[in-house]
Amino acid sequence: MDFMITKLLGFVLVLTRISTLFLVAPVFSWKTIPVRIKVAIVLLISVFFSMVVPSAVNFKQISWLEAILLISNEAIYGLALGLVVVFIFSAVKLSGRIIERQMGLAMAQTLDPLTGERAQPLGVLIEMIFILLFLSANGHHLFLLIISRSYETFPAGTIPTIPLLVGSTVKAGSTMLIVCLRLSAPMLAAFLLLLVVLAVFARIMPDMNILFISMPLRMGLGLLMAGIFLPFINEFVAEFADWMGKLLPL
Repeated sequence: MDFMITKLLGFVLVLTRISTLFLVAPVFSWKTIPVRIKVAIVLLISVFFSMVVPSAVNFKQISWLEAILLISNEAIYGLALGLVVVFIFSAVKLSGRIIERQMGLAMAQTLDPLTGERAQPLGVLIEMIFILLFLSANGHHLFLLIISRSYETFPAGTIPTIPLLVGSTVKAGSTMLIVCLRLSAPMLAAFLLLLVVLAVFARIMPDMNILFISMPLRMGLGLLMAGIFLPFINEFVAEFADWMGKLLPL
């Protein structure tokens, strides 16, 4: 009976870390994926890793209170891993929102079929393209690599350092802002040039309705620039994997 309890506790620790990671991680946390599929994936991965990863504690010598604390530590660590992934992954959508603000689409909203939330159409389009490129490059294997490396650094039952988790989360948030500004920088430069041209026309022809003319110009310029720079999102997929390796608390 004690043998079964120790094996079950080791499985629960692995299940807690993986389930909290997939609870917030992109792709797996979307509402479009049925709950049964999510549970089946988490259980299958947890069973595999519970059999191959080593344990850092002797479960026969710990109390129930210590077991609860170990489970809480696993949940916190898995949540920190998921938040870092979400922050890096959200850089593409955030850059799309910056572009939409410049195009005058701040009020244009649609239903995001992936998350079930309200979002802007251009941001949803850019995110879908990035997701297709990410999955086509076997990006889902990256999540399995993250789990494997996490157990190499912090085996099941160990207590991760809080400063490391907080520092990784903060760095991931700042990286998200830097990357989204870098992705949207060409668009911002083009809109800045457009504003300068419109200001010159406003000085030359004061009777011209600049607001009436600027709206279709901003829309057309935004769509043109988006079509030109969308192929460059493919380069961000490889960079995404590099940032994951640098920022994850592993």
